[in-house]
Amino acid sequence: MRAMILAAGRGTRMRPLTDTTPKPLLPVGGKPLIVWHIQRLVHAGLTDIIINHAWLGSKIEQTLKDGSQFGARLQYSAEPAGGLETAGGIAQALDFFQDQPFLVVNGDVWSDWQPSEAIQQGQRLLTENHLAWLLMADNPPQHPEGDFVLDTDGRLTDKPGNTADSRAHPLTFAGIGVYQPTLFHSVQKGEFAKLAPLLRQAMQAGMVVGMHHSGQWEDVGTPARLASLDRRLSAG
Repeated sequence: MRAMILAAGRGTRMRPLTDTTPKPLLPVGGKPLIVWHIQRLVHAGLTDIIINHAWLGSKIEQTLKDGSQFGARLQYSAEPAGGLETAGGIAQALDFFQDQPFLVVNGDVWSDWQPSEAIQQGQRLLTENHLAWLLMADNPPQHPEGDFVLDTDGRLTDKPGNTADSRAHPLTFAGIGVYQPTLFHSVQKGEFAKLAPLLRQAMQAGMVVGMHHSGQWEDVGTPARLASLDRRLSAG
């Protein structure tokens, strides 16, 4: 299995830290945030990794180089200023995955989830004819309404419009997912496209599954959350 780390965001909520440093290179626990991802992927056996970038992308390439220092084989997918959004960025790099299920990790999250799980879930997508598998997390304070509903059979559905619906206990998408390439075939290379509409369409067809991760997960989206995570990781 091959993997992708999404690193094209401007990181406006992280300013002024991201005015001169791309968000994935911000240090946390003694190393850049993106290095945590690379090392976890390599440990799980996912050594072929592509990283998309837009804002200050040259600094990402200069820092990480070809990935050999981590035991990885890194490639890069450069995007125009402002980026192509999640689905657009994935579609731009789709050839890299050789028409096989692949793992995508948001560069601005941190979790103790083990990426080795992705290999099993990729096989599940193939055998059960699903288009996507998403890791779901408990709703953080900044996103209490959640994103999608995880049914008892592991299938994901969109939130119902009526929040009083007793079956609605949405969880938050953790920014970690395994996808079939066919999910992105409607997106042209170079096209700006968001991921959520593609997922919702696939959910309507019953082709998205997921898992609730009850361990550690953090959306490292602000300087305060970055500092909090840094303190925890530095303390071991």
